[in-house]
Amino acid sequence: MKTPQKRTTIYDIAKKLNIAASSVSRALSNSSKVNPATKALILKTAAEMNYQQNVMASNLRKGSNRTIGVVVPRINQGYFSNIIAGMEDITYNKGYNLIICQSNELHAREVDCVNALINQHVNCIVISIAAEPGGHEHLQQVLDHRIRLIQFDRVVDELETFKVINDNERASSEAVSHLIQQGYQRIALLEGPQNLDIFRQRKEGYLSALRKHGLPILEELMCENAWTKELSAEATRKLLGMKNPPDAIFASTSDFSALGVLEVATQMGISVPEQLGICGYSNEPFTEITSPSITTIDQYSFSMGKTIGNLFFQEMEVADLHIEPKIMSIKPKLIVRKSTQRS
Repeated sequence: MKTPQKRTTIYDIAKKLNIAASSVSRALSNSSKVNPATKALILKTAAEMNYQQNVMASNLRKGSNRTIGVVVPRINQGYFSNIIAGMEDITYNKGYNLIICQSNELHAREVDCVNALINQHVNCIVISIAAEPGGHEHLQQVLDHRIRLIQFDRVVDELETFKVINDNERASSEAVSHLIQQGYQRIALLEGPQNLDIFRQRKEGYLSALRKHGLPILEELMCENAWTKELSAEATRKLLGMKNPPDAIFASTSDFSALGVLEVATQMGISVPEQLGICGYSNEPFTEITSPSITTIDQYSFSMGKTIGNLFFQEMEVADLHIEPKIMSIKPKLIVRKSTQRS
């Protein structure tokens, strides 16, 4: 096995040319204080030795890191990856880099991610908190270190920071109202962890739609913590095995949950949308190509990412760390597809 080559430093270049490391540093920084001939020799030698500047160390010496840390529950979900892409669309053009971390829905891992970003002296930390319950002392630490903090999607209400969120309650109410308008009467709810504000809001939207249309609220049709594909499939088997099963299921947690519902319905020979309506949440790409395609809620994730990026540059890249935080809300859109179209 070939031994990896050691990274070339300015000291290696200085040793080869028998000159001071400070002269090498100045030449690589294009300083006018270095003789042009010497500068040309240093640049030529640096290229031959495959020298690459340590940008982070250089920025730290200058007092500017120009990096933004991002902590998301899962990178492999279209919703979060689109938000990251939207942020990068803004930050790249401003000369900032993103450092992406994944909590995997674990509180302890989220804490580790945040601490690592603090130690890397990022200019800002953007976070959507993990589903696993836990305190938010690590986020207070971000503020104590005078690092900007932007929360999005899943937020800690008690912390007064900038927040970019969706109108979850309204979107859920519209989704359930659509199901009712299509003739569904016994609508089940797959809930996410109620310690997270977004899932509490989506449940309230479900309940408000039932009240609005005069339908009964039935505890037997509300399934707690059915927020993964596997847990949703398990909850769906129980629901569809009831003596009086639901005729529609609102997977308020994600489209992955809705996919679990669709797979179980297919296995049980239940026709969608004729016998069972299915609605998901977040407009993952696969919802367009399932059979039938899945009705969902588009959260405009790419636009949300751009909003977060612009928020940093427009409102937060200023000297005053005590500017009044604000909440920016993005209205989601119901995307009606075949899984709920009875008419």
